[in-house]
Amino acid sequence: MNALERGWYQKAWWCWLLWPLSWLFAGITAMRRLAYKRGWLASERLPVPVIVVGNISVGGTGKTPFTLWLCHWLQQQGYKPGIISRGYGADIRQPTLVQPAADAKDVGDEPLLLALRSGCPVVVCPDRVAAGRYLLAHHDCDLIISDDGLQHYTLQRTLEIVLIDGQRGLGNALLLPAGPLREPVSRLQQVDLVIANSGPHALASGQMHLQVTAATALLDQQPLPASPVHLLAAIGNPARFELTAQAAGYQVMERFFYPDHHAFTEQELAGLPLPLLMTEKDAVKCRSFARAGWYQLQVEALPDPDIERQLTALLAAIRS
Repeated sequence: MNALERGWYQKAWWCWLLWPLSWLFAGITAMRRLAYKRGWLASERLPVPVIVVGNISVGGTGKTPFTLWLCHWLQQQGYKPGIISRGYGADIRQPTLVQPAADAKDVGDEPLLLALRSGCPVVVCPDRVAAGRYLLAHHDCDLIISDDGLQHYTLQRTLEIVLIDGQRGLGNALLLPAGPLREPVSRLQQVDLVIANSGPHALASGQMHLQVTAATALLDQQPLPASPVHLLAAIGNPARFELTAQAAGYQVMERFFYPDHHAFTEQELAGLPLPLLMTEKDAVKCRSFARAGWYQLQVEALPDPDIERQLTALLAAIRS
């Protein structure tokens, strides 16, 4: 976490110095939403329901674990979902199907993890409409999940699900750059479901928790018993990763935390102490040059039963 992010969540007074810029950002954001709502900017509805999973803040809120859970849950309900994503950090010019053998630098780390774990086709493209069209043209999907798609208003959506961090909350609740918010807090009143990750929140419809399922070696999938470890992470909220590792019985010795989506190289990791425990999202970036003593901590989202009940009711309304 850099100094600006610490200021947001520690509610530092100097963040208010950036307030005029936040007002400018708020004006641009509001006008953009209004333009799509009034039809001044074109948007498109695809022939199948679209569920957006996103957030109103920058940084990690648990979207990827929840999206994986949602894919599996929808499959249990009889749906055939597909996923579209931007492919953050990759140079993508046209819709691209994410293959399990792809390199994260070519398709993005989160889409690659989703392709490996979801059992669903994943298509990446900055143009969400084009990604959705491609997905439907090449795969038998009857529902689309738009990963991190809340602010992509070109694609019309059927349901909006927002994740918020139950531990950090919304910080000082100011818009960028004075605070961590992409859209104002009032936006939460307009979505269909708000889920707090790893703790309660007054604005949430319910909670989910992250449960460790395994810690396995990148090379041979051998398990890592509870022991002292060194952490490696390039995610939005590495502090939650540390708490999750500790809750699973691992004693944290050193921390090597990088900016979200950082592209690791073999050289920069070669001298790090062992055992090295990383997130699944980081592991997909390191698998091509993995070494002995490198492990990934696998987690799954566990939404409260009330979240499932609300989702069931929302889907029933779509079907009717």
